[in-house]
Amino acid sequence: MKKTILISLAVLTISALEADASDIKLYTDDKGQVFTTPADGRVELKSKETPLFSKSSKLQFSGTHYLGYIYQDKKNLSASDGGPIAQKSTGNFELRRNYLQVKAYLLEDPKSYLRVTLDTVYSSGKDDYADIFAKYAYIYLDDILPFTGVEIGMAHRPWIDYEEHQGWWMRSISKVFIEASEAAHLTNSADLGFNFKTKTDYFTSEIGIFNGEGYHGKNGTEEEIGSGNSAEWRLTGAFLGNGKMKRKPTKDSYFDASFYGQYNMDNSQNEVIVNGVNKVYDYKILGLHTVYNIPNFLIAAQYVQADNDGADKGLGTSQFNGEGYSINSSFRFGSKKEFSIIGRYDVWESENEVSKEKNKTNSAIYGLAWQQNKNLKWLLSGQSYRASDNRSYKGSVAQDWDSAMITAEVHW
Repeated sequence: MKKTILISLAVLTISALEADASDIKLYTDDKGQVFTTPADGRVELKSKETPLFSKSSKLQFSGTHYLGYIYQDKKNLSASDGGPIAQKSTGNFELRRNYLQVKAYLLEDPKSYLRVTLDTVYSSGKDDYADIFAKYAYIYLDDILPFTGVEIGMAHRPWIDYEEHQGWWMRSISKVFIEASEAAHLTNSADLGFNFKTKTDYFTSEIGIFNGEGYHGKNGTEEEIGSGNSAEWRLTGAFLGNGKMKRKPTKDSYFDASFYGQYNMDNSQNEVIVNGVNKVYDYKILGLHTVYNIPNFLIAAQYVQADNDGADKGLGTSQFNGEGYSINSSFRFGSKKEFSIIGRYDVWESENEVSKEKNKTNSAIYGLAWQQNKNLKWLLSGQSYRASDNRSYKGSVAQDWDSAMITAEVHW
């Protein structure tokens, strides 16, 4: 038994060796001892490799996983929420993100590649299941214009990816302000189209044209009926002159200010039924954002406004029609800045153009984070959501709630 274990460990050691040490050989005797030199009675340990074939010169694999548990205490139960038998509190394990990603480097340019990212979403209901779909699937061509590359396919939309990697590093516990369902909920992070990405020391930008409905499609399942596209942009000034670099928040200092937005034309997410006929309308999003970061501290703030042409025509919908702001901050400490105290406060106010009533919601997020190593982060967080009139931006009854979460954020 001991001999088998020793041999197995030796074989695993061979498999784990770096490429430049692949010529190292190990030997074992009849007692199971392992040696680095040959001798009488010693047999060389062999390791078999399984080849991986590809028509590209290089493949790069990676993964991102957000695993957690949430306990939610709901307030203000109403008849439409199930009456007196509705649950006031729930506890659930969650699979919030489960990315498996491959990049295939197809060209001589080492910065150009094809990326495919698969995501697994857990859906609960009568039949619980995990649904797999392509979150991203695009080709990136570097330097097709001065300082500019382009993504073509199911690509990043200009704003959300930037904020997640510069201003709000806690995506595993909440989406950013304009995407979160308990905040503005105006857009999502990926869509079919193209996105030109420019990086210089003092200025970066993303400008693209997309279908507009996002990778979820219409209501997540139905086909798009909108005939227009969406023009989207982000323009960012990098005042400390490090806009081109890939920043690490615990090591780098930066100070950015951004103007971003979308002009969504005939968007099927903005559908209204008028006299039994489905009609779609334009809506516009405009946002201002700034972030300041030093290794032990970050603060970011933004203001967002959305204008819905359907609501302007007196159709009564308040979706995509309102304004709000968000502020978030992190204080980091520890020898490697591995510990963080985090906080965020969101306010969104939507308006019904017919009644002129304004529906206001606010959300507070707070918690602690521990970066155990480069692959694993742990978060303990809470969130409080309040709706001033107990109604959501879509007009359906919304409950106030408080929640507590524990999260494991994994990268490899």
